[in-house]
Amino acid sequence: MEMDNLDYGIIGNCNSAALISKMGSIDWCCLPEFDSASVFAKLLDNKIGGSFGFDVDEEYTISQVYEKDTCILITSFKKEDASFEVHDFMPRYFLGEQEHCSPPEIVRYIKHIAGKPRFKIIYDPKLEYARGETKTYVKKDFLASLTKQEKFDTVFLYTSFDKDKVVNGKEITMMEDGFFLLGYNEKVLLPTVKKAYVELERTKAYWLNWSQRTATYQKFNTEIKRSALTLKLLSFDKSGAVLAAATTSIPEVIGEERNWDYRYCWIRDASMMIKVISALGHKGMVRRYLDFIISLMPDKDEKLQIMYGIHQEKKLTEKTLDHFEGYKGSRPVRVGNAAYEQVQHDIYGILMDVIHKLMTQFSIGLKDGENLWGITKGIVWIVEQHWKEPDKGIWEFRSEKKHFTFSKILCWTAVDRALKVARLLNKTHKMEKWRPLEAAIRQDIMENGWNENKQAYTQSYGSEYMDASILLMESYGFIPADDPKYISTVHAVEKDLCRDGLLYRYTNSDDFGKPSSSFTICTFWFINSLFKIGEKEKALGHFERLLKHGNHLGLFSEDIDFKTKRLLGNFPQGYSHLALIECAVNFSEQTKESLLRKELR
Repeated sequence: MEMDNLDYGIIGNCNSAALISKMGSIDWCCLPEFDSASVFAKLLDNKIGGSFGFDVDEEYTISQVYEKDTCILITSFKKEDASFEVHDFMPRYFLGEQEHCSPPEIVRYIKHIAGKPRFKIIYDPKLEYARGETKTYVKKDFLASLTKQEKFDTVFLYTSFDKDKVVNGKEITMMEDGFFLLGYNEKVLLPTVKKAYVELERTKAYWLNWSQRTATYQKFNTEIKRSALTLKLLSFDKSGAVLAAATTSIPEVIGEERNWDYRYCWIRDASMMIKVISALGHKGMVRRYLDFIISLMPDKDEKLQIMYGIHQEKKLTEKTLDHFEGYKGSRPVRVGNAAYEQVQHDIYGILMDVIHKLMTQFSIGLKDGENLWGITKGIVWIVEQHWKEPDKGIWEFRSEKKHFTFSKILCWTAVDRALKVARLLNKTHKMEKWRPLEAAIRQDIMENGWNENKQAYTQSYGSEYMDASILLMESYGFIPADDPKYISTVHAVEKDLCRDGLLYRYTNSDDFGKPSSSFTICTFWFINSLFKIGEKEKALGHFERLLKHGNHLGLFSEDIDFKTKRLLGNFPQGYSHLALIECAVNFSEQTKESLLRKELR
């Protein structure tokens, strides 16, 4: 059965992830890590991508939920005289004080509920993005699947069920609990049902403990917690990187070619990540992410990139997988992302915002302080040299460079935060030198970014077009929320970009024509702006309607189709869930218990 929406749940262990359909089929998984080649990619090609699911008769009713406050996904199969549940997870638990067990494997614990359920297994791994043939062999202790045409690769499936029936799709009658364990590596100790259950309970305990440390709120607490868990699933343990999304090439519009690989870390997400996750109480996650960002700092004569690989890779060469038909026929399927080479001036303001937050929220040693001060001086030097030049902008236009207003605002932000850092370090001589630069950039934006005819700050200098990114000028401190020009800009954005409660990023043509889907985070930015300018009831109404557009598990992708309201774009989208949390917190307060826990820590 083919789905019409991104009705998937995500499981993971902070090294990799898998997407499981509401019918219980694993349709996307890369092992051993997030950006590895796929083992299952039915998401991107219904015929040859590969999947791992269940075939049951039509009498079964299938439903799906997360076990409360965890990342364990439960798919229930029920009919009158028989039922069973599939508890899907990727193991993650503590081995010691700090060490985690997070192996590259998926466990599917099959829980017998009632009667004698019958099902067939669809087990069809297609290694290395299905570029060559994958053969599966029945061995004594497991099923071994391998490919060697493009590149040698293997996965191993352990199970308590009859292996021949599994591999041949023969009917299985279930009388007791069972399991499947799909591993990238061959196991040294043979898995059993009992061991799979222990892994389930250990993983459950890990996620419950993590959720317990998350701040709780009086309203929208369920949505906040699910978004926080999703962001945690998109974090990469080994480096501290946080991925934009778990997928590649899910299109912004069905049938078009706005299809990108989002399994990388964008520096732009950093300041919001730190702000939101710090507020939720997960300082360890924030610190690891900051360490990742700081470790990327280039030499003094090298420009910072807008994005990096999860292992800090600088070169993310873009290729197309032409044998894949693409999600719902949307080609091309891309791996890698050529945007890493783009020049975007906003990156420096975001980085300086991060450094300022780091120095005010965490204790900084002398060595780190000197390093950060050196980076700060380097950033101001780069901004001073380049702020007057055009760039590609926040939306990564692949053709023409322009003087984007948002980019200029973030150049101002870079100098503003540098001045604040200089004040913290008592570097008065630098403050005197940098103040004229800050004032010059501010004056330039106010004169050239403002459009008298639109009564708003517009997308680029001299442009009549509105852009949702301009809403962030208040968040970065460039303009107060009660400034008449900001209020007027919010209303102009609403007039030009809002359609049925959802927002375009912009409506002017880009490299691929005019956008025709809503960018989810822009709607959250708009709601946040309405709240800030005092239109709180209106903001709440928009927020509650937007939440209804999430999938059956409350997860959001990058885009929403204006007409059908189906989710589009890479999934789940970290930036969307960050913005969801930021908006939700506006409408609520932390519970007394949560505040007490924070004081005790």
